[in-house]
Amino acid sequence: MAKITYIEHGGTEHVVDVPNGLTVMEGARDNGIPGIEADCGGACACSTCHVYVHPDWVEKLPAKDPMEEDMLDFAYEPSAERSRLTCQLKVTDDLEGLVVQMPEKQI
Repeated sequence: MAKITYIEHGGTEHVVDVPNGLTVMEGARDNGIPGIEADCGGACACSTCHVYVHPDWVEKLPAKDPMEEDMLDFAYEPSAERSRLTCQLKVTDDLEGLVVQMPEKQI
């Protein structure tokens, strides 16, 4: 289990424990956190679970695969360095303390 901090665009923080094996997107969905829509249900077929990863975490996460890179092209104001799709981030103990911030909107 990992404690993950989700920060809404307006600054409201939600700190939740997410079980190992789920994705960061599922942690947001299961805890009713606004700002992550996840329209495709986690199939990496949209960009509505887009977040900006805190700079301290950019190098600690697994690399983006080509499909995630492609989908991020459709995200709202993506950052080449910090943008990730939360459906592609599998929760393990290594994600303890992860901080992600939602964009102004999902598209």
